[in-house]
Amino acid sequence: MLVLSGTIGAGKTSLTSLLAKHLQKPAFYESVDDNKILPLFYKDPQKYAFLLQIYFLNKRLDSIKAANADPESVMDRSIFEDSLLFHLNADLGRATNTEVDIYDSLLQNMMQELPEGTYQKNPDLLIHINISFETMLERIKKRGRSYEQIANDPSLYDYYKQLDQRYTAWYADYDKSPKMQINGDELDFVEDPSARQQVLHLIDEKIASL
Repeated sequence: MLVLSGTIGAGKTSLTSLLAKHLQKPAFYESVDDNKILPLFYKDPQKYAFLLQIYFLNKRLDSIKAANADPESVMDRSIFEDSLLFHLNADLGRATNTEVDIYDSLLQNMMQELPEGTYQKNPDLLIHINISFETMLERIKKRGRSYEQIANDPSLYDYYKQLDQRYTAWYADYDKSPKMQINGDELDFVEDPSARQQVLHLIDEKIASL
């Protein structure tokens, strides 16, 4: 089970598609375009932050269970990143400490590995795509989701800045599985075919080493 991680606009969905095709294995994607809560969250974060995180937690566990139907799979978002996002929202006053405690406890209980013979929850490899803050802003603007645009809500700039900073510490502390990091600025696998081949080669080498 390969799992992608990275901030907004890192290229998780693109690399998931590339890996699924390269390995000829199923891919599982974050529920965004059909997520009715996400636009509501951007309009009223204090009201919808907790509901949004519960929604994502439920969807991600569904994907983990579905991924276990095949011995090899690719997922475009780590379930463990959600805690990072929710703690940031709490620090920004968008969620209460009680909601954070309940969420963290629920995540821990849901992700507890059960006896052998049941489905696997933790990934075999986390692939983190690291991009600069400037690249993140460019890609958010380019993909054009209205509720993500700083032009529509200037307060999003500080939110994105803090998110970028926290991902560095999150990746350093991540210990649920082996991990590797891809420099998404130097290796623009979305636009550059040569970079695409380099990234797939790096991942192949890491899988082989495991």
